[in-house]
Amino acid sequence: MAEPMRIVVLDGYTLNPGDLSWGQLQALGPCAIYDRSSAEEVVPRARDAEIVLTNKAGLSRQIIAQLPRLRYIGVIATGYNIVDRQAARERNIVVTNVPAYGTASVAQMVFAHLLNLTQHVAYHAETVTARRWCTSQDWCYWDYPLVELALLTLGIIGFGQIGRATAQIARAFKMKVLACDPAAPAGAAAGVQLTDLERVFRQSDAISLHCPLTPQTYQLVNRERLAMMKPSAYLINTSRGPLVDEEALAEALNSGRIAGAGLDVLAVEPPEPDNPLLSAKNCYVTPHIAWATKAARQRLLTAVVENIRAFLAGRPQNVVSG
Repeated sequence: MAEPMRIVVLDGYTLNPGDLSWGQLQALGPCAIYDRSSAEEVVPRARDAEIVLTNKAGLSRQIIAQLPRLRYIGVIATGYNIVDRQAARERNIVVTNVPAYGTASVAQMVFAHLLNLTQHVAYHAETVTARRWCTSQDWCYWDYPLVELALLTLGIIGFGQIGRATAQIARAFKMKVLACDPAAPAGAAAGVQLTDLERVFRQSDAISLHCPLTPQTYQLVNRERLAMMKPSAYLINTSRGPLVDEEALAEALNSGRIAGAGLDVLAVEPPEPDNPLLSAKNCYVTPHIAWATKAARQRLLTAVVENIRAFLAGRPQNVVSG
């Protein structure tokens, strides 16, 4: 009987900071779980492993060449650009990812940002905690325009599963929805009008990004397209940071060219302290947490385990190595 394959988790902390159980994974074989691994630590930690799981720890061609026993790479995420898939193919190493685990959570974050921009709930609650309401001359007050979502237009760029889930929530708010995605079939969703990119930028009251990062979508939101937007419009990005030209967005916000932005992702994460969006006007940045609800992380962990089980059974699933 063959010995169980050795499993190494290179960076498991963000998936499971302690509120989930690794038990199902540990039941599959000898398992070493590291919270984080630097580039220098990857090879010594994974050298004797057949199965390596990674979220952000890169597995380049050079690193893969130093892992002689490696047979399987499981990416603990949907995106898999941190793995050199060509190098893996040449070694017949299976690479898998986990699609669609965070759809509901990411769509929820879109509206957390949009509602923050339109209602400023946390800000006004802080003024009450500071006893400002206690000394108010009036029975209510607000420091920002309060914006109703009903009948406004949400533009969605990228109409995959998360884009469609976002559209459903928007429709529940009685928003109009425009969507742009060349791959979306006609009639992809009731109440959604598929259209071109320029119309989305010109006519939307809020734009939400849900497209993958490719050479074609890199800095898709640039000065030219920001200039198309309504001065009252908002930009929401829960997808990939490099979809946005950050300097151009900061300039647009600081000049009042657009009304605000809600961002869960930046081009470099963690960001440099001088990132212009960290001090831009009406710009709210969260630390890449749209995916991180406990429910979504549990789905992710369960799917990671099921991917390994399928591989061990000779029927690999969610394969992205080609």
